[in-house]
Amino acid sequence: MFRLMVVAFTLAGWLKSMTKKSVLRAVMIRSCTALAAVGLCATAVPLVGAQRALAALAQGETAPDFTLQGALGGKLLTFSLKDALKKGPVVLYFFPAAFTKGCTLEAHAFAEATEDFAKQGATVVGVTAGNVDRVAEFSKEECRSKFAVLADPGAKVAGLYKSLSSQGMFLHSDRSSYVITPDDKIVLSYTSQDPETHVSKTLDAVTAWHASAQ
Repeated sequence: MFRLMVVAFTLAGWLKSMTKKSVLRAVMIRSCTALAAVGLCATAVPLVGAQRALAALAQGETAPDFTLQGALGGKLLTFSLKDALKKGPVVLYFFPAAFTKGCTLEAHAFAEATEDFAKQGATVVGVTAGNVDRVAEFSKEECRSKFAVLADPGAKVAGLYKSLSSQGMFLHSDRSSYVITPDDKIVLSYTSQDPETHVSKTLDAVTAWHASAQ
């Protein structure tokens, strides 16, 4: 009987401790979510670590509409996905941060292929939640004034597209690319940390869609 009482007491203490830990973790998650809304979050929950937070939207899903501020050739603009799709398919690519090594390589690759996309009526646009105060400069220097780059403070649009990942303590836009057709459908969803493969993948998808639409 005494042993049963000891076990019960120990179990109660363990459950109480776990409850406190669970409550603390819930508070940390909620605080992180609130900070992410203003672009300041760092995933404070140790379990998240450097893992990708969300899987990208899948092929066949409807692309969420959005409007963001950005720049083309250093000149500020307002980009509306709905308006862009009236002209043809949109190649929407998310990247972690302006003026980082991989993102610069990716920008160069898309800049070199912009005319190939344009021949098939496609619009290329980049979106980042990192270094949002430098997108105008990035659009002119690294994107070579070939396509628009949009600032996504707090990674709100990246969240809509489930293109988020954490690096250390910070939440940012993942390296994901989409090809969206004028009927708002995603015909390509591609995520890879290799920056230079995104151009060939999206160009192939645009070419296939263009051929089927003839």
